[in-house]
Amino acid sequence: MPYQAVPCRVLSLTGGKRDNDLILPINSSLSVTLHQDQLKTTTTAAASRDFTEDRLWLNGEEADMGHPRLQACLREVQRLAHKRRGGSAEDAGPLSLSYKIHVATENNFPTAAGLASSAAGYACLVSALARLYGRDSLALQVAPETHWPELRVLVMVVSGEKKPVGSTAGMQTSVDTSPLLKHRAEVVVPERLELMMRHIRERDFEGFGQLTMRDSNQFHATCLDTFPPIFYLNDTSRHIIALAHRFNAHHGRTKVAYTFDAGPNAVIFTLADTVAEFVEVVKRSFPPATNGDPFLRGLPVGSASLPEELLAAVVMEPVPGAIRYILHTQPGPGPQLLDDPSQHLLGADGLPRCSA
Repeated sequence: MPYQAVPCRVLSLTGGKRDNDLILPINSSLSVTLHQDQLKTTTTAAASRDFTEDRLWLNGEEADMGHPRLQACLREVQRLAHKRRGGSAEDAGPLSLSYKIHVATENNFPTAAGLASSAAGYACLVSALARLYGRDSLALQVAPETHWPELRVLVMVVSGEKKPVGSTAGMQTSVDTSPLLKHRAEVVVPERLELMMRHIRERDFEGFGQLTMRDSNQFHATCLDTFPPIFYLNDTSRHIIALAHRFNAHHGRTKVAYTFDAGPNAVIFTLADTVAEFVEVVKRSFPPATNGDPFLRGLPVGSASLPEELLAAVVMEPVPGAIRYILHTQPGPGPQLLDDPSQHLLGADGLPRCSA
């Protein structure tokens, strides 16, 4: 079964697990699903009596299908399918649960670099497996992607390199050693979730943006409160934060809002009428590298002329090449089933098309 899913930008970050086996977070979270036209994970899952072992291919390279987290995900979906079939693995349902499976998955954005590739990957995997085994899953939606049509997202890729500290390991260390994380999970996040949902429903960008930045800051404060501390942000990340605050201060209101997950790459929320001006400010502060790669990707970005007073108040000393590229996108739908066989990652023999 071929599926596409997308990374979600977390507005109220979890920061740890209360059950590592079931991957249960210590608190609830709220995310914005980004549009698949710009960022996506594509996954194809197949099961056959002819397969001799479970196999996985990630971005064209065979990967370890025996990873405990992946196996836990697979076995749980199979357990639920087995339960739905009344305990029969062989005779009920579209295929036997004893068959081995092959999975191929691809991201069109950097993997393990703090851009939620794992979240998108597992969401896509679960959707594909659920469909394969005849199941369904639900999520609580605060608002559809059409609710706030002016909302835009700028993904600023500072580094596409794999993080030195993985999200799962880092979060568990925070759970074990950070008193701030405990306070955050028990007191701060529950209050902020209710407030954030209200800002979204009312399309209140001032409240939405302020809370997004405050919550991102506190998440990274828990990383520093971890022992030994975890450093996901780098100098460029901090320059982007300062730039956003100067931009907002110049305008006298919140026009852009940053958030950072477990990595140095910034995600900026803004409205459509601000995109061109802020992108020009970013280009002046972080001049693109002249390597021929496109600096602006995704949705079109118009041109903007910057007044001298804005240049003097906002634009910083240029740091050439610090931002690799900017991807302009917007909220989008959830996982999508791909009906076109040409988009399937596995061929009829159950192997990746590139190596079949």
